[in-house]
Amino acid sequence: MKERIMRFMQGRYGVDPFCKFLLVAGLVVVFLSAFLGNSAVGMIFYLLGWVLIIYCYFRMFSRNVSKRYAENQAFLAKTYRIRSFFQKQKNIWKQRRVYHIYTCPNCKQKIRIPRGKGKIEIRCPKCGTTFIKKS
Repeated sequence: MKERIMRFMQGRYGVDPFCKFLLVAGLVVVFLSAFLGNSAVGMIFYLLGWVLIIYCYFRMFSRNVSKRYAENQAFLAKTYRIRSFFQKQKNIWKQRRVYHIYTCPNCKQKIRIPRGKGKIEIRCPKCGTTFIKKS
């Protein structure tokens, strides 16, 4: 069975970040429509959700790889700032166990200091301002 699926998907585009976004967005909109009930807005959300899900599967099974790749690149370019913000936040949370992260009071530069060093004087590498913090 696995071989049959692999043969079927050969030459097709497959799943990419834009496809995952479309699928999740479609499912969220469909579930949101369930809370809105049978009103006109609920029906519009229901149809919009299914359009997103169908477009996701259309992209997944498409043989026009270059066009789907271009769509994905455009999506990634437009969402770069949002994705990088969350990646930075994730990175900061990983480092919180080992480091304190302070902000320079003068230039707002973030400075990473190892934990457990007691009260130390921190010198900002960007502007040279010194301030005292507990690590």
